[in-house]
Amino acid sequence: MIPVELVGVRVEVPANTPMVLLREQEGRHRLLPIYIGTPEASAIHYALEGITPPRPFTHDLFLTTIDELGASVDKIVVTEMRDRTFYAELHLAGTAAGKVISCRPSDAIALAVRCGAALFAGDELLDEHGQEPPEEPEEDAAEIIDEFKDFLDEVNPEDFG
Repeated sequence: MIPVELVGVRVEVPANTPMVLLREQEGRHRLLPIYIGTPEASAIHYALEGITPPRPFTHDLFLTTIDELGASVDKIVVTEMRDRTFYAELHLAGTAAGKVISCRPSDAIALAVRCGAALFAGDELLDEHGQEPPEEPEEDAAEIIDEFKDFLDEVNPEDFG
């Protein structure tokens, strides 16, 4: 298992399809994009933004139920992709320690965001489907702007003549 972090929820253009983007925390920082449904994207987004609904959403209700049963979410593991579908596991602690529940990654991530559970991806999954991050530009944009401002301060009209 490889620790990953949630980069965010995005909408893929032009298909207008929501996706979550996970990133390997250490090492190569490979990216794992997972397409999800619109309701799950909204649930994750609301949790990331700290929006509290007037009534509990399904993921909130499920976490409350887990808590009331004396258990907690230990970790989330995105395990594999079969037939272009990602699979995940919800690992429980407390009275349900050792219990593992199969689930959709989108639901698992929505729970993890709400309760602060750690996110992981399977080694083989990242090896097969992880994408290398784009190369970062050599200079920071702010540094380029500062250099351009310095140039403007020092330039004379005669320099172009």
